[in-house]
Amino acid sequence: MNGPEIHVEVAPALHLFVPAARRAGSTPLGTDGVATLGHVIESLGVPLTEVGALVVDGRAVPVSHIPKAGETVRVRPVERPQQVPGAPLRFLLDVHLGTLARRLRLLGIDAAYESTDIGDPALATRSAAEKRVMLSRDRGLLRRRELWAGAFVYSTRPDDQLHDVLDRFAPALRPWTRCTACNGLLRQATKDEVAAQLKHGTQRSYDVFAQCADCGRAYWKGAHHDQLEAVVERALSMRTQRG
Repeated sequence: MNGPEIHVEVAPALHLFVPAARRAGSTPLGTDGVATLGHVIESLGVPLTEVGALVVDGRAVPVSHIPKAGETVRVRPVERPQQVPGAPLRFLLDVHLGTLARRLRLLGIDAAYESTDIGDPALATRSAAEKRVMLSRDRGLLRRRELWAGAFVYSTRPDDQLHDVLDRFAPALRPWTRCTACNGLLRQATKDEVAAQLKHGTQRSYDVFAQCADCGRAYWKGAHHDQLEAVVERALSMRTQRG
């Protein structure tokens, strides 16, 4: 670009989005004199969903700011816990985050999930229509303007993904209240109500059941309960530590 040259300093938390040459303090960047600072930051590879304050020569500016020659821009990460005003906190996850979606639901967090790849435009449209925070590792998806809100999922490990989402958004936790299969709400159920879904051994061994009000799936404390309980306990412990 032949326009004004500025200097950009990207916070360490955002270094994974930018080339290695831009991770060492303030580096020069040519602009075209027309593009907003938001577009300039995105051109470096940083999704605006991950940007908190933009500080130009010591003062905070909006993403619509037009950079001027000689300005020094500091790009800071989103402050945690992040507030998402305007709607109850709920999420939408893309096809690659099924395990994370189930764990969020286990904790009682409203987490819609697309089990098939419906495409970025459809995901962004659903995010806007239902006012859900889009969770994804797809930077292109997170750059779509029609998103209600979005957040990059930094890890590929489900344990770390869950920890990151809980740390970033601090959602209210209501374990064991949602269906991990469809996100519907659970209600108490009698053995007779769910009998058709039980094998003979389960009928003999268990007496306490829940059932999804939407899809009808039955739940009980089966063989995998201890593993699920460990996920819940870690999440609750994290909330206690945050205090």
